[in-house]
Amino acid sequence: MKEEIEENRLEKELTYPGVSDRVKAAVTDSFIIVGFMFIAAYSFSQFESVPDNLRIMTFIFIFGLYDPIFTSFLGATLGHMAMNLRVRSKNDNEKKINFPIAIIRFIVKFFLGIVSLLTVGNNKKHLAIHDLVAGSIVIYKKN
Repeated sequence: MKEEIEENRLEKELTYPGVSDRVKAAVTDSFIIVGFMFIAAYSFSQFESVPDNLRIMTFIFIFGLYDPIFTSFLGATLGHMAMNLRVRSKNDNEKKINFPIAIIRFIVKFFLGIVSLLTVGNNKKHLAIHDLVAGSIVIYKKN
């Protein structure tokens, strides 16, 4: 009973961002990814010959791993950080999600896109479909 009261108290202290802040974070991340790709392309242009496989792997790495790496190791992408958001485990909002879960979350978010975000307003914790699948929540950073 005491644990349940404490859990309810901690949950009430959290605030969950709506669609607009999450979209702003995603747009910011898009610009950052384009920036990283521009830097990689510029770097490759400084060499006479760069194998196509290296170019492909670099762009897949930038696009495919940006979100999972930042989300799992820092608890937020740069876009999330700009909007003062953090991605945490739904079961323990003090813990970041681990890398394999971050990859699953990204894959679902990538394939469902905006459809996933449409569910944010349908529940009290503002969970998107990719959050439900990954067992994650997005919260505002505590000051």
